[in-house]
Amino acid sequence: MRLRYVFSAALALGAASAASTFAEVTVDKSAPTYAKATVGEQTPVVITVTSPTIKANETIPVDHTADGKNESPALAWSGAPANTKQFALVYDDPDVVFGGQTFVHWLVYKIPGTAKGLPANLPIDQVTLTGPPDIAGSIQGLSGFKRALYRGPAPPPGKPHHYTWTVYALDAELPLTEGLSRNQLMEAIKGHIIGQGSLVAIYERKPKG
Repeated sequence: MRLRYVFSAALALGAASAASTFAEVTVDKSAPTYAKATVGEQTPVVITVTSPTIKANETIPVDHTADGKNESPALAWSGAPANTKQFALVYDDPDVVFGGQTFVHWLVYKIPGTAKGLPANLPIDQVTLTGPPDIAGSIQGLSGFKRALYRGPAPPPGKPHHYTWTVYALDAELPLTEGLSRNQLMEAIKGHIIGQGSLVAIYERKPKG
């Protein structure tokens, strides 16, 4: 009789332990898996990006394309957080995916946090810009053409492409160096983006003949 009692108790204890283990696993599986957000990972403030020559969702003037003068447009932004220390700009074509990423036409980073935009027709022979004074020290990064300069739209004929200028406001003066690609830039600013905004416009080449 005593042996049967001991055996029954052991079974009950084992069942309780298994139930406890099962309940613990169930809780773990249903628990949220999101990492705790840091300040830099919170939802960025929306920045308004405009241009005197490029209108949202309208055709890009030919002077800003490879079919014309290939001049970079003037850009302006507003609404960035007061504690912005730097800006970065990525200009890409999301309708072209090359090497697993959208094609980049222009990168500018390490833009001073006091800047309100970029002037038109930035020099293509300066990697680190020396002026105007409000953007001095800004760096032109590597585009999809592996060169540190602006290259305007030149899509294959057949459909309009949606070119996107995205401005990022950063919460730190990051020690960014010359020669960064878009992937390297985005890795460097990860966790520091406190504001973000885009301007999208289109350009289409018509089939010849």
